[in-house]
Amino acid sequence: MSTEDKTTHFGFQQVPLEEKVRKVGAVFDSVANKYDVMNDVMSLGIHRLWKRFTIEQSGVRSGQRVLDLAGGTGDLAARFSRMVGAEGEVVLADINGAMLRQGRARLLDQGINGNVRYVQANAECLPFPDHHFDCITMAFGLRNVTDKQAALASMFRILKPGGRLLVLEFSKVTAPGLKPLYDFYSFQILPRMGRLIANDAASYRYLAESIRMHPDQETLKGMMEQAGFEDCGYFNLSGGIVALHRGFRF
Repeated sequence: MSTEDKTTHFGFQQVPLEEKVRKVGAVFDSVANKYDVMNDVMSLGIHRLWKRFTIEQSGVRSGQRVLDLAGGTGDLAARFSRMVGAEGEVVLADINGAMLRQGRARLLDQGINGNVRYVQANAECLPFPDHHFDCITMAFGLRNVTDKQAALASMFRILKPGGRLLVLEFSKVTAPGLKPLYDFYSFQILPRMGRLIANDAASYRYLAESIRMHPDQETLKGMMEQAGFEDCGYFNLSGGIVALHRGFRF
């Protein structure tokens, strides 16, 4: 089968591989300027607690080099910038130029400049040397990647021995009785909120669908192990609505 004949999912649709990249790009072009507002509204502000937990699990220290992949508007990068200090470096990377510009503008508004670089990059083929980063984080980005296994392998390649990967992502609900409520919210309420706040119901419908197509906790753990990560595990947050996956390169 040629590359042109291969398909993958875009939400619940099957589309050609190269078309998914274009469609995902269009989603984030559309929502970039409302991304922070919608995150707060969608999660009732809880996304800030999920990200805070991710930072607590990072083990990042002064002088280290951190990659915030699919870094969006820079929530994690801003915190890491303060943690690594003047001798360290944070790279905020995103495949989407509109999101990267939003992140850069936001960090500059906070006075964060000297130790942060901005790189537009595809997670499947990261443009960094081998063994380059002490820590890599990816918050709510992996589910939008076409070839997730290739992305995990690319992350493993650029991680230093002793470094860790943290993937914060929507996952499969584990709390009894929560799934029907979560499904109703995702497919009935969320698109309406997207239309009201961002004037874009379709993009938020895609986001809800993409969550359902993402690998569950044990599957993603196995994919990380296949990529070479060791001591892999995960923390279920908010009843499994979100999971923080962690793996190390020894």
